Amino acid sequence: MYFTYEQPEFDRKDPAEIRRVIKEAYLVGKDAAREGKVADYIPELAKADGNDFGICVKTLDGEAIEFGDVEKRFSIQSISKVINLAVSLKFMGFQETFAHVRMEPTGDSFNSILKLDTVDDHPFNPMINAGAIQVMSVLSNVFEFEELLEFARNFCMDNDIELNEKVYRSESETGDRNRAITYLLKSKGVLQGDPDKTLDMYFRMCSLNVNARSLANMGLILANGGQNPYNGKHIIHPAYIRVIKSLMYTCGLYDESGEYGVLVGIPSKSGVGGGIIGAVDNLYGIGTYGPALNQKGNSVGGISAMQHMSHLLHLNVFY
Repeated sequence: MYFTYEQPEFDRKDPAEIRRVIKEAYLVGKDAAREGKVADYIPELAKADGNDFGICVKTLDGEAIEFGDVEKRFSIQSISKVINLAVSLKFMGFQETFAHVRMEPTGDSFNSILKLDTVDDHPFNPMINAGAIQVMSVLSNVFEFEELLEFARNFCMDNDIELNEKVYRSESETGDRNRAITYLLKSKGVLQGDPDKTLDMYFRMCSLNVNARSLANMGLILANGGQNPYNGKHIIHPAYIRVIKSLMYTCGLYDESGEYGVLVGIPSKSGVGGGIIGAVDNLYGIGTYGPALNQKGNSVGGISAMQHMSHLLHLNVFY
């Protein structure tokens, strides 16, 4: 990653210049992806091609600026945490949702149980595994998987999203750490649903097949106050959108969230399947796909591309 005060002079509202910068970001990301390694702790994820990379940027007026592997399907993994949180806020409300999970960054890896067992009985935030499992334990008492899947399709404006059965089985067979988290929550008396159903729905939501376009679409709804800009349909209330984006900004890239917030400054969420979703208020929804990950479990190419765009197009929330 780089940090510089140098700001090349060009018209940042010129569509041709915007497209040029996004193409540069794609090339930067594709080159950076060579430094990463695909996830292998879930066997099915190890089959991904680390050389794949794609970027899609959607605008409010319907334009799609995209390069590379934007149609290739991959499992959503931890980006599903955004969907689960959105469902909980929409149907359960703020008070009920955060009666069961906190809103604080951890500084720990995404699958850590350290603070859960030593600091607080409730998970620190909904963007780590423990927090997402806790949220799912609440949802599992009210919803079936098919209902969450339909919400995901609407949120991503993608009716072709399906469960990837191979990834789901692979997750289920190797998800011992998530089982440990679930039963630790149960032992503390805070898990709200049946542990087996909770885990099954959690694994299923992590195994949804999306692509960079799906993520860009979801980012666009987040950037547009919860409204689908193409048909006017309200997906989530704007107040809840602010909550979601705040948590994405502070917790969305696991224990790399602070550095990402400084160097990129876009509310984002990553997944070990290689995706990153970004939301730039009133401008863009961004989706990247690059399964080559860094040691934190985040897409090397995706982070590099997002930083390039943010720096040159002034997308940081503090510009």
